[in-house]
Amino acid sequence: MRFNERFQGLARHYGFRPKACRPYRARTKGKVERMVGYVKQHFFQRYRAFESLAHLNQLLEAWLVEEADQRVHGTVHEVVAARFARERPHLNPLPVHRFDTRYVQTRVVGWDAYVDVRGNRYSVPAACCGQSVTCLISLDGELTVRQGSREVARHRLAPATAGWQTVREHHQRLWAQVAVEARALSIYEEVANAAG
Repeated sequence: MRFNERFQGLARHYGFRPKACRPYRARTKGKVERMVGYVKQHFFQRYRAFESLAHLNQLLEAWLVEEADQRVHGTVHEVVAARFARERPHLNPLPVHRFDTRYVQTRVVGWDAYVDVRGNRYSVPAACCGQSVTCLISLDGELTVRQGSREVARHRLAPATAGWQTVREHHQRLWAQVAVEARALSIYEEVANAAG
């Protein structure tokens, strides 16, 4: 069985080995789906709007402690919090850093020092023009642009209707390269007279 590479990375990070359920075997697959249904029916029925991902996590954590962990589990017939307290000494500690859950996309920076992400354009430093960058999109709408391991830009995602998202400093080098020829106004008068 082949798993998605990002899922395998998650498994390595947290030290577990994924095991796929056999297809069409409700006995195993149903246990996972039932848990998702429980959260939908009990948490998301009560909390429908969130200010941010952090706010959602805060509400979810409180709901787990106050409600979900206090119920008697249907399979093991024990209070969830009591069962967890008994199992906790046998669990490995969590890693120091959380797994990076951001969406990862590779983009090539245009000649104008912008990258296209989700229907809008975001500025990056002009030194990146024509080069590949990695765009990391967080669940709470933050776009981080990296070149190798170095962060080169950070933006809030915006709808296409908001227009291109620009950090002026990103384009200073481009504007410095633009040379504007100064001409006498009489040249434009000659062109206008010749056309008229």
